[in-house]
Amino acid sequence: MPFDIRQLRFAIAAADHSSFHRAAIALDVEQSTLSRSIQKLERVVGVALFRRSRAGVVTTIAGTNFIRDARQIVAKAEHLVSTMRASGQGRAGSLRIGSYMPVSAGNLRGTMFAWSESNPNVEMNGKEASRASLLAGLDAGEIDIAILPGETDHLGMRRAGFWSERIFAALPTSHPLAGLDHVDWIQLRDDTFIMPSKDPGPEMRDMLIARLSVWGIDLNIKMQNLSRETIMSVLGGGSGITVTCEGSAGTQYPDVVLREVHGRHGVSRVGYSGYWKRENENPALRRFLVFVRDRYSLNFDLP
Repeated sequence: MPFDIRQLRFAIAAADHSSFHRAAIALDVEQSTLSRSIQKLERVVGVALFRRSRAGVVTTIAGTNFIRDARQIVAKAEHLVSTMRASGQGRAGSLRIGSYMPVSAGNLRGTMFAWSESNPNVEMNGKEASRASLLAGLDAGEIDIAILPGETDHLGMRRAGFWSERIFAALPTSHPLAGLDHVDWIQLRDDTFIMPSKDPGPEMRDMLIARLSVWGIDLNIKMQNLSRETIMSVLGGGSGITVTCEGSAGTQYPDVVLREVHGRHGVSRVGYSGYWKRENENPALRRFLVFVRDRYSLNFDLP
């Protein structure tokens, strides 16, 4: 008959207090219960663990060795229970976040840092890929949540609006508008826009067209097979301009300045949403969603 953790705890308490009576008081159990449990334990292991006397109990040589190992077993069991409980509450485990926008500044960066500080036992992993790849990753269970600009619903995915970020025009320092505090969309109508052909380029291109189409402007947009970082790095040479979100505002590029873009109603912004699979049961995901909802005073249903 195997022994259990409760019997080990009884034996450890008896060794620590040198008394069944005092051990029973410390554990808030009947002395007879503790004594019988230790007797059963001794029968299972086949050796006496304690020498009994009217003065109390002391461990035998075998008992001393057994109690030493028993402490490790109990400690590991308690750690396992604590870890499982924390994982079930989303306070341990892992959280996998996907995005394709820069995170040198802005709300995504601030949220990830604040979440890590508040949940140090949750391992946070990031994945940067295109929108299509991230949605496929969600469907395959490779990531828990994708945080993307826009508010497009995707089949089988839950979505919640998270926050918005300012839109910036990235201009060479030699640009006529570089000295202004901010620029208006209409002021950019004659510029050549250079955009990456991969995400987030197509989405930013569509936003540009939507913003400036109200004036009937035929935009000059060049989609290039370059990363957004490469495009930002070469703008200083005067080859054109681009637009980016607040997430890239924390990185400096040679001979390039960022200026807020304003529209008819003030600062232009782009909204971000979180997407996750309906069947995702990761407790850390639910805890993260609660964190975001409370941080930004939002109102959306949780899984």
